[in-house]
Amino acid sequence: MSVDFQVLLYYLFVRLDDPESIAEEQRSWGQELGLKGRIIVAEEGINGTVSGPREAAQEYMRRMASHPSFSATEFKIDDHDGHVFRRLSVKVRPEIVTLGETVDVAADTGTHLSPADFRAKLDDPDALILDIRNDYEYEMGRFRGAVRPPVETFKEFPAWLREQFAEAKNRPVLTYCTGGIRCEKLTAFLRREGFEEVYQLHGGIMTYAKDPEVRGEGFEGDCFMFDDRLSVPVGPPVSKCEKCGEASSRYVNCANVDCNRLYFLCEACETAHGLACSEACAASVRTRLRNARLAPLLRADGKRLRQRRHRAKVRARTTESEQPHTI
Repeated sequence: MSVDFQVLLYYLFVRLDDPESIAEEQRSWGQELGLKGRIIVAEEGINGTVSGPREAAQEYMRRMASHPSFSATEFKIDDHDGHVFRRLSVKVRPEIVTLGETVDVAADTGTHLSPADFRAKLDDPDALILDIRNDYEYEMGRFRGAVRPPVETFKEFPAWLREQFAEAKNRPVLTYCTGGIRCEKLTAFLRREGFEEVYQLHGGIMTYAKDPEVRGEGFEGDCFMFDDRLSVPVGPPVSKCEKCGEASSRYVNCANVDCNRLYFLCEACETAHGLACSEACAASVRTRLRNARLAPLLRADGKRLRQRRHRAKVRARTTESEQPHTI
């Protein structure tokens, strides 16, 4: 198999006075070089994952290295046999990763640990090993002993930490994520809240997996990726196919467009049973094939369904907040 493409994962917190012009520049570069992926630009910096032919990826990194704002950017590089995205998306956002808390990453963030130092810290019995990714990422793979809080979004981590660890701010906290960007934000929040000993895995799981000394030791399963690969192997599998129970880190979406649940399904079971996650979903007439683009009518229906669910959640939160509180 020829691996003449490269996938670049990167971010940089840096003050950008004109994010719109930076986004236009990034869009122009990407189109010129034939890159595909997602790039987010904000006043606080840049966050991206792109794929492209090897020479195009190398040229993109050269341009970033000579850019007055982005010369300090660190890239995680994976060789691949083609694009892992279907198009290029460059957007301006209020944050390059959404925490919902005002923090100054440049002023104070967690101590960056090399893979070897992070591995050593994992043996500290007092340490809280905090997986700050989404639940479906955690289910695919995680460090042994890691805690994944019962929250739905990254923005909910601050409230959970305030509630659960307000009285334990002298406890060592080890954080990790895919490439490091979420750790930058959350550890800055922890330092601001008065946590004394805060660490983050420099370069995230992707760097840890490739380090020649640690070689992914202590991490179990695959690392979830937000592109067409969906996962990168790191350690022994921990997830299982929901149909047969065999070890599998292969995520698929349910064929029923009204369900669309992400779940583990091995290739053999997909061949035997299809993509539906249940008998009820298999019986639905609103189904699609793997990776098939929905018809316009179904896309519109799906959007309306998501909007209704969102409005219902907002109403529920509003009703709850209006209830009288007892002491």
